[in-house]
Amino acid sequence: MSDKQYYYAVARIRSKELSLLSASFLEQLLGIKTPEEGLRMLQDKGWEVSEGGNSVSDRVEKMLQAEKKKTWDLIGEMVDDMSVFNVLRLNNDYHNLKAAIKQALTTSKHGVIFSEEGTVSPSVMQEAVASRDFSILPEQMREPAEEAMDILLYTHDGQLCDVIIDKAALEAIYEAGNRTGSDILALYGELTVASADIKIAVRAAKTGKDMKFLKAALAGCRTLNIDSLATAAVEGTDAICDYIANTDYAEAGEELKKSPSAFERWCDNLIIRSIKPEISHPYTVGPLAAYIIARENEIKTVRIVMSGKINDLPEQSIRERVREMYV
Repeated sequence: MSDKQYYYAVARIRSKELSLLSASFLEQLLGIKTPEEGLRMLQDKGWEVSEGGNSVSDRVEKMLQAEKKKTWDLIGEMVDDMSVFNVLRLNNDYHNLKAAIKQALTTSKHGVIFSEEGTVSPSVMQEAVASRDFSILPEQMREPAEEAMDILLYTHDGQLCDVIIDKAALEAIYEAGNRTGSDILALYGELTVASADIKIAVRAAKTGKDMKFLKAALAGCRTLNIDSLATAAVEGTDAICDYIANTDYAEAGEELKKSPSAFERWCDNLIIRSIKPEISHPYTVGPLAAYIIARENEIKTVRIVMSGKINDLPEQSIRERVREMYV
């Protein structure tokens, strides 16, 4: 799709940007007394809130899933070739792959949830796993799918199964971002992989994982030297902070010292700050990609706030996890 073909889509997205949640709205949402009050506020903003009958938690989750679907349906109405946005959808595919493997190889089916927003239908994923015919999956997914299934089948090591699939997901996201030719989507891929690598390193340091585990788990990217990151992780969290102090993610070290949730918030905010220029850019794929990322970010933030309110967490505790908004 040429830039000229994005004219209509971007014009329509400009109008949709007006309904994105603002920082001032988030302040109001943080001040609600009950989760039901939050649902009413979101409904007034045009979010799809189901009527009573289910628990508040179920209503919130149903609302969030509906909003995610609404976003992708909107883009699908305007763009003929959705493959340019694969970098934003691949994580759902690999989540579904994990779900399908665990569904097939465990006796309990409880809690197995598939995402409909990937590039591969969940039913195709389930068929590939059930038949062990991975040729029906995208080429890049076949080898890690077979390896992860064998690991779970013969060793029952669920963690290693997850590591294999998670690394494959990061590599696929990175490659897809660079393949688009879009600066913003390439940047999204880069930041997604780098932040995930730092999170992996921190968890590995805290749980005493060895170099073999880190080599299996970390995915390569331009802005991090994963060999140096792995070496630092073996030494401990302080060594990780010392290493990233000399990278593009120097600020992340200070957030890591505060808490894991502060670091994750910093990573998400970095992506939002990086895409904000797209709000004034002309008719290219960039504003469309930025809108999708912004919507995913606000859905995540609403989940944080509403979950906090449902579980009666202190407002300050919730506030510390709230992400920056695009508008």
